[in-house]
Amino acid sequence: MTGKDGWSSSVVETIAGFTAGIATTLCLHPLDLIKTRLQVDRTYSSRVGGSLRIIRQIFHDEGGLAAFYRGLTPNIIGNSTSWALYFLLYGDIKDAISNWRLRHSPKDGSQPQQLTSSDYFIASGTAGALTSVLTNPIWVIKTRMLATGSKSPGAYTSFITGAVQILRSEGLPGFYRGLVPSLFGVSHGALQFMAYEKLKLYRTRVSLLDTEESASSRATAAERKRELNNLDFFVTSSISKIFAGSITYPYQVLRSRLQTYDAHIAYRGLQDAIAQIWVTEGLGGFYKGLGPNLFRVLPSTWVTFLVYENTRSYLPRRLLGS
Repeated sequence: MTGKDGWSSSVVETIAGFTAGIATTLCLHPLDLIKTRLQVDRTYSSRVGGSLRIIRQIFHDEGGLAAFYRGLTPNIIGNSTSWALYFLLYGDIKDAISNWRLRHSPKDGSQPQQLTSSDYFIASGTAGALTSVLTNPIWVIKTRMLATGSKSPGAYTSFITGAVQILRSEGLPGFYRGLVPSLFGVSHGALQFMAYEKLKLYRTRVSLLDTEESASSRATAAERKRELNNLDFFVTSSISKIFAGSITYPYQVLRSRLQTYDAHIAYRGLQDAIAQIWVTEGLGGFYKGLGPNLFRVLPSTWVTFLVYENTRSYLPRRLLGS
C-alpha cells in the first residue's frame, strides 16, 4: 500500500522498526548482558545483590567497561532485523485484516468495524512467531556471547566465528535451540501490542473529547483533532510493557538456558529444563534477571516506541518537504 505522499507503508514500517532496534541496542546493551548472565546462572537460589556481583565480576575479570559490550554485534543485528521484520509483518497483517473487514462490511453505508483487541493480538502474535523463526539463529549466537566472557574456554570471538562453530559442531538444528520457548514468548509481544494499540485508541478518543469540549462549536473535526505526543507514547508503551512482562517473563529464562553452550548436556529439552529449575531453584529460578530486566525493559520500550513512532511520522513529512 502506498500513501498519497508516495511512501509505501511497508517501507516506512521497516525503516522505523530497524532504526528503533539499533537505537535501543546501543543504549541498553550492558543491561542485556547482565540480565543474560543472571538468567543462565544455575546456582540453587536467586540471591539479593546478584546484579552487583555480576557487574563486579565482569569489570574485574573480563576487561573493564569494554567487557560490558561483548556480543554487541549480534545484538544490533538481531534487534534491528527483528524489529524491522516485526513492524513490517505487523503492519501488513493489520492492513490485511482491515481490508478483509472492509470487503465484508455491511452495504448499508455504515462504517466498517474497527480492529478489535483480538485482531491486534492475532496480528502481533503472527508477526512475532514469523520473526522468531527467521531470527532465532542470531539470538543463539548473541546469548552465547553474552553468557560468557571473551577469555572463557570455547567462547566465540565474533558473530561469524560463532555461526561457523555452531554449523560445524551442531549443524542447522543448533541455530534453533530455544525456539520453542521463544515461540511461547510471542504471547508477550501479542499481549503488549494488543494493550498498546487499545491504549493509543483510548488516549486519542479522550484527547479528542477534551479538545472538542474546549473548542468553539464552529471548529471542524479536523481542526479539533490532535496527534498523540511523546508523553502519550511514553505512558502507553510503559503500561503495555509492564502488563505483558508481568505475565510472560519465565520464558526468557528458559530460552536463555536452552541456548547456552552446554544446554544439550545440562537439559534433555524444555520439560527437563522446567523440572530442573523448579526442583533446584524454586519459583524464583524462573524470575532470575528480573531486576536488571525491569531496569532495561522500560527504557528499552521507551526508546523503541518513541524512535519508531517519530521515525514513522517523520519520513512521509520529510519527503513532502524535500
